[in-house]
Amino acid sequence: MNDGNGAAPSPVGRPQGLDSPIVPKIIKWASRVNVRVYRATGGRIGGTWRIGSAFPRGVPVCLLTTKGRKTGLPRTQPLLHLVDGDRVILVASQGGLPKNPLWYANVQADPEVTVQIKRDVRRMRARIAGPAERAELWPRLVALYADFDRYQAWTDREIPVVICERTV
Repeated sequence: MNDGNGAAPSPVGRPQGLDSPIVPKIIKWASRVNVRVYRATGGRIGGTWRIGSAFPRGVPVCLLTTKGRKTGLPRTQPLLHLVDGDRVILVASQGGLPKNPLWYANVQADPEVTVQIKRDVRRMRARIAGPAERAELWPRLVALYADFDRYQAWTDREIPVVICERTV
């Protein structure tokens, strides 16, 4: 089914422009800029995402580095995260787009990752949260960033939660 212009309609409540093929390109460009600035400043700039009065202190950002499943090259993404003891919790939301982000496929192919929070760089092993873990973590993630619930409503896929744990 489409809207008469050849495009499938957006899920209920999702802004129309998010289905544009330009959106992933904008996300990729903005991510590259954020990674460079974050690394150059040790997260002083780019380490918090400030978005209006709903989050006056901002939402913490980390850098996740995975190994590209096709190229074997390091791939780094800035992601919102929740620190849970020694664990770092990530959400593969991609703004509620229909497909999982590429970093998620990289984690599935090779769970050995690096997570940088400010200047602290940690070697970690990533795994996908099981249903019970996801159910326990999801309310905390939504408390951190309420739009995660909105993103889930915009997509038919269940948005994965990824748990990164320190390696020895």
